[in-house]
Amino acid sequence: MSTTRVVITGMGVVSPIGSDLDSLWSSLMDGRSGIGAIESMPTASLPVKSGAEVKDFKGEIEDYGPLEKTLQRAIKKNMKVMCREIEMGVAAAQKALTHSGLSESRNPERCGCLFGCDYILSRPEEYSDGLLNCRQPGNSASDDVNGWVAAWPQHGLPKVNPLWLLKYLPNMPNSHVSIYNDFRGPNNAITVREASMHLSLAEAASIIQRGAADVMLVGATGSRVHPVRATHATLIDRVASDQPNPAKMSRPFDSTSDGMVLGEGAAALMIESLEHAQARGAKIWGEFIAGASAMAGPQPGRDYMQMSIFNSLKSALERSSSRLGKHWHLHAQGLSDPAVDASEATAISELFEQLGYSVPVAAAKSYFGNLGAGGAAVELICSLLALDRGQLFPILNLETPISAIKNWQPATAQSLPGAGFVHTSCTMQGQSAAVAIAALN
Repeated sequence: MSTTRVVITGMGVVSPIGSDLDSLWSSLMDGRSGIGAIESMPTASLPVKSGAEVKDFKGEIEDYGPLEKTLQRAIKKNMKVMCREIEMGVAAAQKALTHSGLSESRNPERCGCLFGCDYILSRPEEYSDGLLNCRQPGNSASDDVNGWVAAWPQHGLPKVNPLWLLKYLPNMPNSHVSIYNDFRGPNNAITVREASMHLSLAEAASIIQRGAADVMLVGATGSRVHPVRATHATLIDRVASDQPNPAKMSRPFDSTSDGMVLGEGAAALMIESLEHAQARGAKIWGEFIAGASAMAGPQPGRDYMQMSIFNSLKSALERSSSRLGKHWHLHAQGLSDPAVDASEATAISELFEQLGYSVPVAAAKSYFGNLGAGGAAVELICSLLALDRGQLFPILNLETPISAIKNWQPATAQSLPGAGFVHTSCTMQGQSAAVAIAALN
């Protein structure tokens, strides 16, 4: 096993409750939700009208943080081939790089980038000009769908931007970031929905541990606030119903919860070897201790989601308990889907029963819902800030805990003398991942 220690030296965020670290922390401390009326897409055909949008991110160059003029020009030039999810991811990465204080004299051969994201869907507007052209008199054999489809190759396709696909490829966040910053080291993309960030972080840490890089910029971006994806979610998943006060829509582990909230966001971390960070005098926000992943089939009395979450948490803790002791917090998925919450609460109860003790359990999704692949990234930063400030944020809207909570207490606004935290995330398909982060000692 490698003895190289991996630490976190920079953070960047684009979220519904703040796109800088101070705003994010203020929202957590004030109990301020980022859920409100959706403004960026039509909702007339959707059963829900509210979600968690990043209101202060307009896709302008100012949203990327302080940049040198040459970098500003490079990013502005390529905005035409970045959809909103990619823009948010690149902005979060640039903020993390700036926050880390990594100098321009860095060795580009020893710097890499690894990004997680959802599969990114095209927006319908990409094809609207082509479709309208197919419907022009004389361009289609019949004025119905079959006629428009037949006319598409000749009259529709020429109206589509030839670079449209570059706006939606899931490897583009890491590609843009690496090119803009001349990171020539390991570069990859992981697309496992909500589990993407943890898998990316674990892989990036292993790259440093095996000596292939000194520095890795790791992040994830995602969105459920998208015309097609929102439609998919309302048809396939359980989505929270609208409330008179939208801030009440996300209710993790509460007996009245009725589904997840659609959201969007991104975040990124700068990680590097401890030796490299100390040599340049960087501030260290935490140390990566362990990462784990799992996927399980159903067993008698235990559903696949419960098994998957339990296995990933147990695996991460087995390799980090000597550092964390009994003074840490667990940051749960907390999706606010009744079935998923019940499975997760049962898995956590089983974990604490085996450990013989329990720790506070937080769930930042109560503030902003499901941000897709970007959710776990934002949540990691929430816990890193809590660790740094010695204060834990409460779970919003948890008034009547579900019965599956057996032997643990949801987090409240409490002091946090802890040595670190464990964070878990999972997909609706049962892919689960967990990471353990410790305060540096």
